[in-house]
Amino acid sequence: MNARSVARWLLPALAVLVWLGVGGATGPLAGKLSQVTTTEASAFLPASAESTVVSEELPAFTDTGYFPAIVVAERDGGLTPADSRYLADATAPLAGTAGFGPDFSPVLPSADGLAAQQFVPIATDGKPKEPVAELRKALDAPPPGLTVAVTGPAAQAADLSGAFAGIDGLLLLVAGTLVLLILIVVYRSPILPIVVLISAILALALASGLVYWLADAGVLELNGQSQGILFILVFGAATDYALLLVARYRETLADQPDARGALLTAWRATLPPIAASAGTVIAGVLCLLLSDLNSNRSLGPIAALGVAASFLASVTFLPAVLALFGRTAFWPRRPQPSDDPGSSHRIWQRVADFVAAAPRKVWAVTLLVLLVGAAFAPMFRSDGVATTDFFLNETESVQGAAIHAEHFDAGSGTPTWIVVPQVSGDAATEVAADTPGVAGAAVLTENGAPMVRDGRVAVQVTLDDDPDSLAAQDTVALLRAELSRLDGARVGGATAVDLDTRLTAARDRNLIIPVVLIVVLAILVLLLRSLAAPLLLLVTTVLSFGTTLGIAALMFNGPFGFPGADPTVPLFAFVFLVALGVDYNIFLMTRAREESQVHGTHRGMLIALTSTGGVISAAGIVLAATFSALAVIPLLFLAQIAFLVAVGVLIDTLVVRSLLVPAVTLDVGRRIWWPSALSRSEPARSEPAGSGQS
Repeated sequence: MNARSVARWLLPALAVLVWLGVGGATGPLAGKLSQVTTTEASAFLPASAESTVVSEELPAFTDTGYFPAIVVAERDGGLTPADSRYLADATAPLAGTAGFGPDFSPVLPSADGLAAQQFVPIATDGKPKEPVAELRKALDAPPPGLTVAVTGPAAQAADLSGAFAGIDGLLLLVAGTLVLLILIVVYRSPILPIVVLISAILALALASGLVYWLADAGVLELNGQSQGILFILVFGAATDYALLLVARYRETLADQPDARGALLTAWRATLPPIAASAGTVIAGVLCLLLSDLNSNRSLGPIAALGVAASFLASVTFLPAVLALFGRTAFWPRRPQPSDDPGSSHRIWQRVADFVAAAPRKVWAVTLLVLLVGAAFAPMFRSDGVATTDFFLNETESVQGAAIHAEHFDAGSGTPTWIVVPQVSGDAATEVAADTPGVAGAAVLTENGAPMVRDGRVAVQVTLDDDPDSLAAQDTVALLRAELSRLDGARVGGATAVDLDTRLTAARDRNLIIPVVLIVVLAILVLLLRSLAAPLLLLVTTVLSFGTTLGIAALMFNGPFGFPGADPTVPLFAFVFLVALGVDYNIFLMTRAREESQVHGTHRGMLIALTSTGGVISAAGIVLAATFSALAVIPLLFLAQIAFLVAVGVLIDTLVVRSLLVPAVTLDVGRRIWWPSALSRSEPARSEPAGSGQS
């Protein structure tokens, strides 16, 4: 065996070994990501937010090292002394132990005598899930007829953490299974699906390791939502890039007898569109760095690292394995040079013929259908939801909140705070007490006098409404407006944090969406070296998003019965749909431009549609399936993102990219490449009509 033959085997083998080493080093860190996540909403707010400023002042007035879990108990016939003793005796041994504050409140009966509550402080510097679980275990054997639940901010944080517990196992299992099944159907081979899946797993290992190190070092904030999106995005992107490379490799194998030569040809042909696709997604998600919310801002680099890892694995590890396997990778249907190159494109040949027969009618009808769907987009409600609506399943914190609101002032235990100059303390208290939605307000005292710190006092405000509700947030907004005439008055607390988060998210949405459009347009202009085609692709992608939003509005408001959506839902959906949706148009239009330089725009587009139709559709189905896996996590936000991205990708792949874009391109002709030279003259070998096969 000569040196060249050794190198042909040695280099791919070394690449595979390097990736296996990377996976072995970083893979275990994927299971540790939950150790560096945070569920504290206040950690995501900018330093300039009013509630953030108040949270920095509050430690001077009250112990902020703990936040409350509220034990609520209810009996239909009225609580008995034995019930109250049970609550006190069950919780007393926990006071001062790990995760708990030393001072539990007494058991406080409700005015109607049917319920009681007890405030249990939970440490804010640890994970609330463990102490809340311990508290619930201590209360799991109440007297017959007594209903007991643990609610409050600490319990909600614990339930939220519990909902994300399935990310490490269940989400990956569902996503991996869906991808594997789809790949088996696409390739009809037992080898290739495993190879592609391993490539995606190695990409996820690399991305998870990088994110873990950055989060552990405090460089970025990681929450469960970002972790789930990272897992899904890596699986989807890595599989999409693999599909494109393998499809071009199979196509080339039908023309070249040498499998290594065919792989190199396919790799060179697909590297530019895959790189452009990855670059577009990375640039799109990095626009989230403009967000004022740390959670949104951190998702940008987290998602970018995931896509970069997917790109690296797809253009290094995957080609190396394919080089080692050769045609055997496609067993039992090994492509041979004698194979008909169009045999795998018959369905898309029919689609190309259909579009070519009447392109203007096709794009007009398709455009009308998409516009009808988009007409419902204004019905999409994204002005925020109550914290208790975050969960899709029954949780104890939500059930307890309902019991608490029925028998007590809803805001008790989770106060809103006003920090104001001492001279304005009485005035602020009066304003707060007179504000609709406020149950009571009082200045914090010390030894019978107002507690003064650096010339400022704190006013504790109890709200009428559940502090996690939108109504409570409206009260805080009204309170801020009423207090605006008092210099230096600031309103904070848990409800204010939720309000500031919602307002900041709305601001981010209005800023980032236009920026994403500009960035993606710039990338398309550079890639396609024209202005008309990028504008077409961008407009059709935005239209696809509008149609998706309209369909979601009908489903969310109707059969699904969702209470609304957070402002970050349309923002995240837009960023991912535009970035990922443009991907498929990049795959199509780069191939169309390549073929148009040889055959002219008309035939070049038909060849591109025919040859890329199967792989792009498969890629879209894979991405839709992987994002739909997010719905296994029982949280409203992730279920909505799953629906929006899955439906949007399918619309973009099967309708926009398959019908609308090709039909407009055929109707416009070579002017689609304006102002490049390709728009001014057709190649000498141009053919005005004909099938999509070459």
